[in-house]
Amino acid sequence: QVQLVESGGGLVQAGGSLRLSCVVSGIIFRINDLGWYRQAPGKQRELVADITSGGSTNYADSVKGRFTISRDNAKNTIYLQMNSLEPEDTAVYYCHVGDILRRMNYWGKGTLVTVSS
Repeated sequence: QVQLVESGGGLVQAGGSLRLSCVVSGIIFRINDLGWYRQAPGKQRELVADITSGGSTNYADSVKGRFTISRDNAKNTIYLQMNSLEPEDTAVYYCHVGDILRRMNYWGKGTLVTVSS
């Protein structure tokens, strides 16, 4: 059974920081690419950042220079360090994996990030 469990969301003032974590089980973590997505109220879900099995990273233009994605293969965990948060970053943040062996997409239940102005 594949599970993705996010944590670390919360309420923060503009300019503050948060670190999200996502623990993944049920897949061979180290061979898969993983990512963080977010969905703000009334908007479509969008990619925030992703990281390949080799450690290459990719970011949405809106978060470049402020957010950092990383992974710890020993802990089956990915992280999203979010600095200089803005009210526009308010959203539910989801962890995602496209399992290359099962050829299926899996999502966590999400963690809410609220940035007050």
